[in-house]
Amino acid sequence: MRKNHLIWVGTLLLSLLIGCGTNPYSKTNRAHKKQAREYARNLKIFPQQHSDDTLLDYGPYPVGTTNFSLRKPNYVIIHHTAQNSVDHTLKTFTLRRTSVSSHYVIGRDGKIYQMLNDFYRGWHAGAGKWGNDTDLNSSSIGIELDNNGFEPFADAQIESLIELLSVLKERHNIPTPNFIGHADIAPGRKVDPNPNFPWEKLAKKGFGYWYDDIEVEPKVIGDSLVPGNKIREIDLNGSEIAQEGKETDSLHLTIDPKLALRVIGYDVSDLDAAIQSFKIHFIQKDINSELTDEDLKILYNLYQKYF
Repeated sequence: MRKNHLIWVGTLLLSLLIGCGTNPYSKTNRAHKKQAREYARNLKIFPQQHSDDTLLDYGPYPVGTTNFSLRKPNYVIIHHTAQNSVDHTLKTFTLRRTSVSSHYVIGRDGKIYQMLNDFYRGWHAGAGKWGNDTDLNSSSIGIELDNNGFEPFADAQIESLIELLSVLKERHNIPTPNFIGHADIAPGRKVDPNPNFPWEKLAKKGFGYWYDDIEVEPKVIGDSLVPGNKIREIDLNGSEIAQEGKETDSLHLTIDPKLALRVIGYDVSDLDAAIQSFKIHFIQKDINSELTDEDLKILYNLYQKYF
């Protein structure tokens, strides 16, 4: 009997060791579950039953509304990890001292690691702004793509990202224009995902906007490399000749780059940085603070979509 007992204990210990060995994050998973239980206990506290509000003049009885829900993610923010490997990133996001996290991490091989429930507030956006939203961590889901910050993104990785975005868009009813990049919300501070990222491909799938193809080339009336804060007059026709060979007035439009960028969502308090972030996302070449004729055409087209 004693021998059988020892065999049973040995088998149990061996299975525990094997179980621990198969997941290098078993220890941090336990810490995650413990923290989740603590939050769950806080959520269970009924109105008027907090221990720190005894001085408040409550009514004679507690009344809990029947109309409430968890936080609703309204944005998806895409990042690149700028690290050496997906294991490096997973390790970073499980160390308390880093104070950084993301809801999902996608490896180059397309494997998806969900690190946080969608309804929890992750720590991925940092100080940033999009439109009037200045706390993107509270309203967004963060997705990190394993990429060193300069290389192209793997096909398997992008395909998995598109599948994940499809699920998240339907699950949380996220609007099409609300799929954005880290550089979009933090001009001058962040540059991810890098200019190799296929924003156009995502837009064709319904994740974010992209500009339309315009056959005619625009001309800017005057110097096309004046500072970005100058109101510009743009000629969208590019030719004074109509289809029948008759001369016609070209279509002149006035565009204020600063206003257009603000309508799209960019923080224009540092306009040069906002232009650079715009170009990381939509131009993906010559990343600087100048707006060329082609850049203005694209900016005007997008301005109309977001307006």
